[in-house]
Formats: sequence, C-alpha cells, structure tokens
Amino acid sequence: MKKFFRSLLAKYMLIILTAIFIVQIAYLFIALFIIKIDNNLENSNKNSPELVEEKWHTAANNIKNDTNQNILNLFDQWKKNYPEASMFWIDQNGNLSEKVNVKRQIPNKWDSAYTAKFMKESYASDPFTVIAFVGKDTSQGFVVLQIPRNTFNPPLVKANEKYGTLLTFVMLGIIILFITISFFFFRGIRKRLLHLQDAMTIRDVDQLPIEIQVKKKDEIGQLEQTFNQMVVELRESKQREQKEEQLRRELIANLSHDLRTPLTKIRAQTFTICKEELSQEGKQAVKALEKSVINIDHLVENLMSYTLLMSSKYKFDPFEVDVVRLIRECIASWYPVFEKTGFTVDVELQPFENHQWHIDPIWLGRILDNLLQNVLRHAKDGLYVGVKTESTVKYDAIVISDHGKGMNAISNEKGAGIGLSIVDLMINNMQLEWNIESSEKGTTIKIKKYK
Repeated sequence: MKKFFRSLLAKYMLIILTAIFIVQIAYLFIALFIIKIDNNLENSNKNSPELVEEKWHTAANNIKNDTNQNILNLFDQWKKNYPEASMFWIDQNGNLSEKVNVKRQIPNKWDSAYTAKFMKESYASDPFTVIAFVGKDTSQGFVVLQIPRNTFNPPLVKANEKYGTLLTFVMLGIIILFITISFFFFRGIRKRLLHLQDAMTIRDVDQLPIEIQVKKKDEIGQLEQTFNQMVVELRESKQREQKEEQLRRELIANLSHDLRTPLTKIRAQTFTICKEELSQEGKQAVKALEKSVINIDHLVENLMSYTLLMSSKYKFDPFEVDVVRLIRECIASWYPVFEKTGFTVDVELQPFENHQWHIDPIWLGRILDNLLQNVLRHAKDGLYVGVKTESTVKYDAIVISDHGKGMNAISNEKGAGIGLSIVDLMINNMQLEWNIESSEKGTTIKIKKYK
C-alpha cells in the first residue's frame, strides 16, 4: 500500500479527486449564493404574474375614494415591493391624473379607442401589464401596473442574468487550474524522462553512462534506480574484462618471449646439422625445418606486435616521410626473395604531387612486409606481384596486387589472419584507409591517403 501511494498513478488520482472536490465545493457555494440572492426559494412562487395580477385588482378595488392621495399611497406601497414597476391612473374623465416611474410616452387624454388599443398591445407583452378599476364602481377610472417580465424569472435565471459572467469565469478558472496542475505534473514526468535519456547518452571517462540522482521513489524513481544498478554492473563487468584482457596480453607477451628461446636453439641446431654429411632426403628435411622455424618466428613476432598494438605500447613515431622512396627501398629488399621463388615482380612507382606523408616509416615498412609476405605465402599459384602508385583527385594510393586464387581460396598456409589485423590497426592509427578486392583471379589492396 505504501508503494502505491508513492506511485505516479496515486498522485494523478489525487489531482483528479481534488479537482472533483473543488468543483463540488464551487457548486455548493454557487447554490448558497443563489439562495442568498433570492432569500428564500420557496417564496419565489408568491411573485408569480397571476398572484401579482390578483393582488393589484384587490388593492385597486379596495380604494374607497379616488383621491390623488389614495392613489399615490397605493403606488408607494407597490413601489417598495417592485422598485422597477411603473404605475399611472386614468380618472373617470379619461385624464392622466397620476404616474410613477413611467418612462414611456403616454397621452394625457385617453379615449375608448386608445384604451382598447393599449389593452390589446399590452396583452402578453413585456412589460407585464395589469389594468384594474378603482373602487367597486367602474366609473372611478382605472390604474395600470407595468412590471418588467424578467422580474418573474426563477432565481436561477435571475442569478444567471446578474452573475452568469462571474460564475462562468469561476468555473473556467477551476478548469484552467486543473489543466495547469496536470500540465506541471506531466511536464515534471517528461523532464525526468528526458533527464534519464540524457544520462543514457552522456559517457563518463570510461565510456559508460553516468549514474543519476534518485530524488523520488515512484515509477520513474524505480526506473532511475534500475538504471543506476545497470551502470554499476556495466562498470564492474568492464573492470573485470579489462583485468582479464590485461592478463591475456601479459600471457601472450610472456609466451611470445618464452617461445623465442627454444626457436633460437632449434635454429642453431639446424645450422649445426647442415654442416654434417646428409642424404638428399635429410637435406630436404632440414630445409623444411628451417622454413617452419622461420614461419613460427614470424607468427610469434606478429603475435607480439598485435599484443603491443592492442595495449597501445607499440612505439609510434610519425614524421614527414618520402613515401615513394620508402616503398622502393622495401621492394628492393624483397626482390631477391620473389625472384628466387619464380615470381614476376611488376613495379611502377610514379611520384605523388605531395610525396611527403606524415607517418611512421617503421610502421609502413611493417605493413608492406606483412602484405608482401601474404602474397609470397598465399599467391604462389599466380607467381605475380605488382606494386604501383595511383593518384586521383581525392586520394593518393599504394596498390599491391597478385594473381593468386583469392583470399577465399583454401590454402595450406592460411592462418588466423593476425597479420592483416596488424595491418588494419597500423593503417587506422596513421589515419590512412585501405580496401581489399579479392576474387578467383587475384587480390588487389589499396592503401589510401586522402588529400
């Protein structure tokens, strides 16, 4: 139950119930206000037109002497109860003798024709008109009472006419108050959700979302608390992953170092065996052993380099380098190797417009060595290697191609691809780009520097 009262649903239900309560209170005050205006709703029927007409006839008939004073006394009495009423007396001679609060123009002399016309026009019209003879005898003239018909309106109608605008504004104010409270309520929810969304996008120094302060214990507060718990778990998981990665790198580095010692001994023993007199098969076995040792040494070197690159411990010293000259020197060192194995070496190096690249020459040399080593190992069938330069409007590029069976072909020399991974890391760190196009007819690799 305590959890429910802290929820957003309970808060919004409280807003709705409060609005209903305020509306009911407003209706109660309006009803009391109307009752106070009319004093007593039960007495309102006493002011009906029929009762007024009856009273007016009775009061006029009870006048014994048609003197001006008696008529004026009658008018004064009715003026107290009906302040808006107008009254006048036409005597037995048809003359306008007395009038009170008469605003419309009426003649001073009345004949039978005008009297009949007046009675016809006054019937069921506004103002409400009552004509009564003075005294018991019809020869003493008649008195006329005119009251605005809105005087007989029910109390609710009167209150609406007099205070309708005020009541409308009061009700409108209540509605606006409810809308305003609802607006701020939902705006607060939206603001907290946007704050949570921003917290999900903002990253700390460890590239993880930051925790947010939980101020309330409603549904959004629970969501914020869950988010904070998720951030804590992610941070702990990343710390564990970093520790495991560090242990893995140290293990690889140590293994790489430890493997070099037995490889060096094997190479020394192989050199000693070569000095002995061996059969042709023995010489081929020693040669295969030397080749295997060289390959293992190359793999260990790649593994060590990859580990250092991943831990950002591989020395990186970039400066302005004549890249075309560097490529030519690298190809010159590899030319005897390719020539010995029967490769056709096609070199076409044209100078770039801007031949100075801001790179680490050792890194670029390592990249070229890895790519050429791959050609030597995996593209023997084509016996072709091409090294060219290419210039376009957008970039300058180093192009290495072969006529092998492609990277998707099955090869006995195929490994885990750590050499290409090293190439990718080095190229990206030197802010260069590269792409590979490989098919059954060969492979082309472009190392690009955009202008």
